[in-house]
Amino acid sequence: MRVSKIICNFVASYCNATLYTFRLKNYSYMSNKKQHRTSLKDLARELGVSIATVSRALRNSPEIGKDMQQRVKDLAKKLNYRPNPFAQSLRREAPKIIGVVVPNLVTHYYAAVLDGIEDEARREGYSVISANSHESYEDEEHAVDTFISMHVEGIIACLAQTTTDYHHFEEIAEMGIPLVFFGRTCLSDRFSSVTANGDEAAQQATQHLIDTGSRRIAFIGGPNHLDMVRRRKHGYLEALRENHIPIERELVICDKINYDVALEKTLQLLKSDHRPDAILAFNDIITFAAFTAIKETGLRIPDDVALMGFTDDVHAAYVTPRMSAIQDQSHQMGVKACQLLLRSINGDTKVYKEIVPQQLVIRDTSAKK
Repeated sequence: MRVSKIICNFVASYCNATLYTFRLKNYSYMSNKKQHRTSLKDLARELGVSIATVSRALRNSPEIGKDMQQRVKDLAKKLNYRPNPFAQSLRREAPKIIGVVVPNLVTHYYAAVLDGIEDEARREGYSVISANSHESYEDEEHAVDTFISMHVEGIIACLAQTTTDYHHFEEIAEMGIPLVFFGRTCLSDRFSSVTANGDEAAQQATQHLIDTGSRRIAFIGGPNHLDMVRRRKHGYLEALRENHIPIERELVICDKINYDVALEKTLQLLKSDHRPDAILAFNDIITFAAFTAIKETGLRIPDDVALMGFTDDVHAAYVTPRMSAIQDQSHQMGVKACQLLLRSINGDTKVYKEIVPQQLVIRDTSAKK
């Protein structure tokens, strides 16, 4: 009798444990299942149409045929699509919101551009929501989709360095959402942009390095597909040509915009048999990677290797030796970008190309003694 009771208790405990485990697994399955909320993008992908088409179909737009409207609504019901409640709240309260996508929010350049955008937006009664793409195409695409779902009034963007597919921006054009690029741009025939005169500034900077005694000048840049990289590299090459200085391929390095990558590439250059006697660096990340590399190899700046970088005044003035720099008027770029976006929001369909000049500031790292 006692043995039977023990067996019964064991079986009951096992069954309870099994049931608990099943419930736990089932709950975990259901939780994971609920994590993905059906989006406009999901519906568009399933139907093989654009997000703009799906959005218009759900709003019963006369631009979309009745058959397509019904197909979209049927799929939305099947996949349990629900409009973003936050976006609905935004529409009810009717705030005026601008979305901004930047590649790297922690750098001074992008923070200063965003500051300019916010200042101008605030003056005109708009609020700003920013998203950091972390130099990732996927994160950039997600940020754009999020802004579309939130029904922002318009978007200001700077391309991530890995972006070579622009379909997410083309969809914005199809939906009639105002968009302005700054810094790194694309689809120049369709969207307004604010850029710097990087080609002229790079040419002036390279000319200064030549005038102060440098001859083997290296250019360390980012990915070649970025228009900002191409402009700055073009200015550098033009200065060499005008001074009849041979262009040496090994001195032109265009790779990932990353501190560690730039540091390693610069160290390789400096340790080569024919090291450069000057470096023009594409941006602040690459500039300070080059600065560190020169110091690590025991070379003197500027006597052994002169250095000129596209960077901001905040950091350039407080290193030793003080950095010669090509400085963006980044706050002004933000103001201009916001002004162009507001024009578009207010119905101006013209495509504008604004150029904010950069400033060459000569300090201690560029002129050889």
